[in-house]
Amino acid sequence: MNQLQIILIGVYTACLLYMTLFSMVQLNLLKAYRRQKKNKKILPALQPGDHHPLVTVQLPIFNELYVVDRLLDNITKLDYPKDKLQIQVLDDSTDETVGHAAKKVEEYKALGFDIVHIHRTNRQGYKAGALKEGMLTAKGEFIAIFDADFLPEPDFIRRAIPYFTSERVGVVQTRWSHLNEDYSLLTRLQAFQLNVHFTVEQAGRCEAGHFLQFNGTAGIWRKSTIYDAGGWHSDTLTEDLDLSYRAQLRGWKINYIEDITCPSELPVEIYGYKSQQFRWMKGGAENTRKLLPVILKSDLPWKTKFYSAMHLMASSIFLIIFWVALLSVPVLYVMGDLNMKATFLGFCLLGTLSVLSVFYEANVVTCWEGQPFWTRMGKFLLLFPTFMAVSMGLSFHNSIAVIQGFRGRKSSFVRTPKFSIVKTSGSFENNRYVIQKIDWKTWIEMLILGYFIFAIGLAFSIEYYSFLLFHSLLFLGFGINFFYSMRHLNMK
Repeated sequence: MNQLQIILIGVYTACLLYMTLFSMVQLNLLKAYRRQKKNKKILPALQPGDHHPLVTVQLPIFNELYVVDRLLDNITKLDYPKDKLQIQVLDDSTDETVGHAAKKVEEYKALGFDIVHIHRTNRQGYKAGALKEGMLTAKGEFIAIFDADFLPEPDFIRRAIPYFTSERVGVVQTRWSHLNEDYSLLTRLQAFQLNVHFTVEQAGRCEAGHFLQFNGTAGIWRKSTIYDAGGWHSDTLTEDLDLSYRAQLRGWKINYIEDITCPSELPVEIYGYKSQQFRWMKGGAENTRKLLPVILKSDLPWKTKFYSAMHLMASSIFLIIFWVALLSVPVLYVMGDLNMKATFLGFCLLGTLSVLSVFYEANVVTCWEGQPFWTRMGKFLLLFPTFMAVSMGLSFHNSIAVIQGFRGRKSSFVRTPKFSIVKTSGSFENNRYVIQKIDWKTWIEMLILGYFIFAIGLAFSIEYYSFLLFHSLLFLGFGINFFYSMRHLNMK
């Protein structure tokens, strides 16, 4: 074995070790999550005779023609005293949404609602800028934020406010549920992953006392917390993660309440989904660059620093996945040429079982609990390997986002279009907001698809099959990605 071969296998093993470490962190959150399920206390909602603090509801919107009416009709159904509720429509739109929103606001104002339409003629600061603008006239002691595709239940605020259990609780974040989970394979896979984040990850971090995040919507802030943490910043694409960490560094606590859910609409087409992933992954890297040095220099406990680092760097896992995928083909050739057994990489099985356990708990045990057991198991056995494959298929796209974030390369905030699609019969064909953009990344993904077709052929050629399942999943993931990219290209 020459030096180059040793380096190649060493780097490959190191990457797999990091992936295993990441998976074990998830397993530790699962342990905390199960403890939380046993110990959690559900607080009663505010009753008519209780004190109702003044709440400002902020609705940041940008070109939401298909959902703005639905949003305002829903928000005005909140079961909260009108004299204790202020509604701000923070509208950065440049199309007919402006007129729709203004008309709806006037209708509800005539019905006695304290509601205002704030239209900015520029998108300075994007969503963070709109929220910052709203803070100038926000009357409430608490600030509830809902994106345009979120439809909180009428008792949402009455149920959430009691979880501000002390003066140091600055945020109450609730769980997202999904209006259109069964629309397609794409929406099922998104829900499958989000269920993990909004059960095991968020509740596990909260239970263990680690830093967690406000998810940008479906949550309530104490207004004084926003001011104390320095307000909304627009220097990253995930302003919610940024403010969450700055608040916790100031000693504020985030309460995550899994039992309060807020229905939302998942992206139904691949370009909207990929733009959302790009924003989340790049924003995560930007916040790592911005906040991790501050955290490491702080006097926080080492455990908090470690879990904060793993949380902030979570998007970086796609860099490792993509690097492992690329290296696996030369590693396959080297190991086959040297007649090496792949058993020394058996520790990867521990990581796989950890991830499987987390997804099983979040979906089969928790989010699908009302369905028959064998129905749940059938869905899980289909979705888990497909999700793993599609996640690998997004690794190149998401790696570009992470690299840009770490390098400090700035880009505009591209919002995820919403189409008011809830039923499986809904269609986004001819919708003006469909993102149609096959860029250079998509064409490279097609070449990568060919690369793993070659890898599968190479395995049969040299009769070395240890990587065959891995390469088959990569082929499936990049194949599904490219298939949807082509299918959704001509929907306009």
